[in-house]
Amino acid sequence: MMHPKLALFAGEAPPRRLPVVDHYCGIEKLMRKSLQLQAGRGPVFDVTLDCEDGAAVGAEAEHIQLVCELMASADNHHDRVGVRVHPIDHPAFEMELDTLARASRAAAYLMLPKVESAQQLHRGVAAVKAAWGARTPPPLQVLIETHGGLREVEAIAAQPEVESLSFGLMDFVSGHHGAIPRSAMTMEGQFSHPLVRRAKLMISAAALGHGKVPSHCVVTELKDKHRLQAAAGRAWREFGYLRMWSIHPDQIEPILEAFSPSAAEVDEAIEVLLAAQEAQWAPIRHRDHLHDRASYRYFWSLLDQAHATGQPLPEVALSRFFTPGNR
Repeated sequence: MMHPKLALFAGEAPPRRLPVVDHYCGIEKLMRKSLQLQAGRGPVFDVTLDCEDGAAVGAEAEHIQLVCELMASADNHHDRVGVRVHPIDHPAFEMELDTLARASRAAAYLMLPKVESAQQLHRGVAAVKAAWGARTPPPLQVLIETHGGLREVEAIAAQPEVESLSFGLMDFVSGHHGAIPRSAMTMEGQFSHPLVRRAKLMISAAALGHGKVPSHCVVTELKDKHRLQAAAGRAWREFGYLRMWSIHPDQIEPILEAFSPSAAEVDEAIEVLLAAQEAQWAPIRHRDHLHDRASYRYFWSLLDQAHATGQPLPEVALSRFFTPGNR
């Protein structure tokens, strides 16, 4: 039977799917702990080893060497470890690229922070390609956190090497030099201030419009898991984000839960997709609703997200849609 990716996206690439949690860490102890956690929990979240905020000034070369050692360790069990390098115009940028290109184990992706323009991104892409030479470099993720980056977010999202756009809340707010209050950095305030809402929507719309994954910013409040889960749920269901940053191990599970479709949604998606597959993807009637390729694409995306978040699925759904030779 024809798989949804083949039947429903003829002439276009299926939407990209990345783990819904991007866990950031830059201190050696926390980097090791995060890799061990990922090795045990499974590839339902990425680990991003942070050079920009993790490296002490003057110790950038030592830090990137440590990052390469950690990527090569047995704890990198799922090959879902990326690296945030310094900004494109930083003196350490090309050194970090050269070191990563020579590493014994490749990064799953590179995060480029503080991208100001499409022209600057083109320079960054050229530097990455030069460092990797004839080999294929990792995909790029871009952090939009400045006025310039937001102005050119459509052109940045259109860059073929880019797989994801992230929103950098803290730098974005501080870049307004007091015009946006500190309350806009809080869990509730970031969803209500008009300029921050506008930035979030521009980034998610640009990413989704170009087939890239929008990734939501951090929540700095660490202790209230229920409020964190509510914020993550808003990021997905109201603002269109398909991925979110974590900065503490305790944030990973609440974000996973928030980005997981409900059991009722998953059950309906499976029912519709199985019936549609039996009908060779022709229109069907299900629970007195008409469904066709448009709703099939929606239900496939929902089911794919449920699988990506580690939700248990019935054997019939796993065998039809997620077996190794049938994805």
